Amino acid sequence: MSASASDITRQALGFVEQTSYRDLPAEALRIGRRCIVDAAGLYLAGSREHSVEILIADALDQGGRPDAPLPATGATRVPAALAARVWGTAGHAHDWDDTQVSHDPAHVYGLLTHPTVPPLTAALITAERLGTRDGREVMLAFQLGFEVECKISEWMLPRHYRRGHHSSGTVGTFGACVAAAKLHGLTGDRLAHAFGMAASFAAGIRVNFGTMTKPLHVGRACENGVTAAALAARGFEADPAALDGPWGFFSVMGEGFDAAKAAQGFGKPFTIESPGVSIKPYPSGILTHQSMDAMLKLVLDHDLKPEEVARIRFYAGRNIIEPIRYPIAKNHLQAKFSMPALLAMIVLRRRASHHEFEDAFVAGAAMQDLQARTEVINDEAIDARGYDLIRSRIEVDTTDGRTLTQWADERYRGGPLNPISDADLDAKFRMCAEGVVDGAAQEELLGLARSLDTGADLARFMSLMAGAPAIAKEVRARSA
Repeated sequence: MSASASDITRQALGFVEQTSYRDLPAEALRIGRRCIVDAAGLYLAGSREHSVEILIADALDQGGRPDAPLPATGATRVPAALAARVWGTAGHAHDWDDTQVSHDPAHVYGLLTHPTVPPLTAALITAERLGTRDGREVMLAFQLGFEVECKISEWMLPRHYRRGHHSSGTVGTFGACVAAAKLHGLTGDRLAHAFGMAASFAAGIRVNFGTMTKPLHVGRACENGVTAAALAARGFEADPAALDGPWGFFSVMGEGFDAAKAAQGFGKPFTIESPGVSIKPYPSGILTHQSMDAMLKLVLDHDLKPEEVARIRFYAGRNIIEPIRYPIAKNHLQAKFSMPALLAMIVLRRRASHHEFEDAFVAGAAMQDLQARTEVINDEAIDARGYDLIRSRIEVDTTDGRTLTQWADERYRGGPLNPISDADLDAKFRMCAEGVVDGAAQEELLGLARSLDTGADLARFMSLMAGAPAIAKEVRARSA
């Protein structure tokens, strides 16, 4: 349907204005706390990425009003929009942040967004700027941003992604804007104007997948959402119905929306609760995880050694093959979007944590050789089954003449049908925090993240997340 006759902006404004913390379902709060734990670890891990170090150095050079801290910089503070850019990029730097889920069999998975980092970043940074210390307000802002972001992404037509837009950058801008606007207390025209600016700021194209700029899409979504809300609070104006009409976001960016879906409205139910969210077990695109688990199962079931692998054939539909586009990855950023690299990583190391996503390992002889012996094949039969689930199969020819086959489990690990446990989530957090904060601080941060809306000391949480001055000195030295 064309967006010309819709009133989705009005529905979104009413939802944001009228929803309070007590309206949030208990299950949405439970899952939201898990998402916060996940994101907290990813902020820490991302702070050590060179791309984030560059952004930290740039923010420190610019300086300005001391609104909010930066990751791994101690007590140093910078303007809110700059801080949001850095934290948002850090949260997405490893492509390990959670992913929206859809049950639409005609959906394109790439259209779905990484929903937590934009609204959570905007909520935390705006709370720092405004001096907000009530975790319930921060949780509410995060949940509203999460919901608006996910519904816009779900309702858009797949043309948005197929044209090359990166939803976490485009739609993520609305998530960040809503979270910041809620904490600013925006209502009426000012809230509408914030939406209008967010619609114009939204950006990110897939040509930059596999580069430093891909996670910057999310950083810019956070920065732009915070900026839109702050400018609207000062009285800056924009079109008050920017999601709708022939020149609105849905029409311009995606050639329309699904009217039947949009009729359900926001928060009916909350997307975080149903259909849910996927917390990633691997730091790569969500489309790769089922296949990586399948390769791990094949390797472990057959105790397959790297020297026993002659060739690998990977069969999948276009929904995987098009975005996971590098035939041979030369560095760790390309490896996140290369099935040959990811499958080779599992064969060689029997795991794929952010410690494996290092340039030296990816560009090493063993990885390059095994990638060259891996063939990616578009299977039309898999395409014909639709994209409601992520399907693939792997065939491995061994040096002793066997052919081993493994189909991916469609109930992917980390998704709502097969969620990772709280213990595994905590282990992921500790892995991400390693080398950034010490063990005692890790445990304190875990406790604070789990209780953000039930009495946590937000100032203490942000102080620990910002890291020790010694780490700040090391970051400055590396990024100079």
